[in-house]
Amino acid sequence: RPAKQRYFQDKLSKDWMHLAVVACGERLEETLTMLKSAILFSNSNLKFHIFSEDSLKPQFENALNGWPHSHTSRFQYHIYPITFSVGNAQEWKKLFKPCAAQRLFLPVILKDVDSLVYVDTDTLFLRPVDDIWSFLKQFNSTQLAAMAPEHEIPKIGWYSRFARHPYYGVTGVNSGVMLMNLTRIRSTLFKNSLIPNRLRWEEMLYPLYQKYKNYITWGDQDLLNIIFHYNPDCLYIFPCQWNYRPDHCMYGSNCKGAEEEGVSILHGNRGVYHDDKQPAFKAVYEAIHDYFSFLKNIFLSIYLSIYIYIKIIFHAFCRRYFIVQIASCMHQIYWKH
Repeated sequence: RPAKQRYFQDKLSKDWMHLAVVACGERLEETLTMLKSAILFSNSNLKFHIFSEDSLKPQFENALNGWPHSHTSRFQYHIYPITFSVGNAQEWKKLFKPCAAQRLFLPVILKDVDSLVYVDTDTLFLRPVDDIWSFLKQFNSTQLAAMAPEHEIPKIGWYSRFARHPYYGVTGVNSGVMLMNLTRIRSTLFKNSLIPNRLRWEEMLYPLYQKYKNYITWGDQDLLNIIFHYNPDCLYIFPCQWNYRPDHCMYGSNCKGAEEEGVSILHGNRGVYHDDKQPAFKAVYEAIHDYFSFLKNIFLSIYLSIYIYIKIIFHAFCRRYFIVQIASCMHQIYWKH
């Protein structure tokens, strides 16, 4: 077995949780920071399914293999090439963001995986992955995936105002955090707008893209919205604090769950980790990104880093509704440990 790659054991343990991410271009550091947050804030062991360009593979290997044994013993990883089983690969690669459409093909590629959590590279876990994993047990007999709403308020939501294609529910859903029961997805026949008969997941993807490619803006997320518009009984909706974005606080708080329970998964879309438009988001990203020691006082260390930023940031839109909640949430976790 190659020394640089931790391949999965043939017999998968039920105690492992599966986490998938797609990283292309300049997303290496974001992805590593997300994976670090998953390890730091989780109780069970994790299997990382990393889809990336070939040029990034050695960089991922060097970084992940360099983490302390106390943490590498808690995860395994496999790095996959970017592949699309149907349609034009170049079209898929250019859909919205580089390689983002790869997530649509996870049920086809990961045939031995029953369920997983898919996240964008610009997400950060602030609660154990175990907690979002537990939503799988809440699925009814028809549900096979879970996402959060794109917006909480229809009159200012993007889909409800601008979409030129079908979308889920009143405000659509955001696919940056997606819980997937792959076994059910592979075995389900889906209603669609293509033909009267139902189609399997893989059969539907490319024809759907061809029909709507001139009307979609957010790429694969729009295709998922179209699929679940016609199959609403297949989707479980989890609360907004599990996919918390700048839209939830930049003009005032509109995520009640985060106000009551704190932010569970932070989604720094629009590049807010790397500019000064949302200092609160950037503060949390930098606190986790810069934490390398993996010591037992991890919660206290990150909590104090964020608390310092609280004192520095006076005019950030999200400071009042967001950064204090993050610090409070981490403080509670620390005292539990």
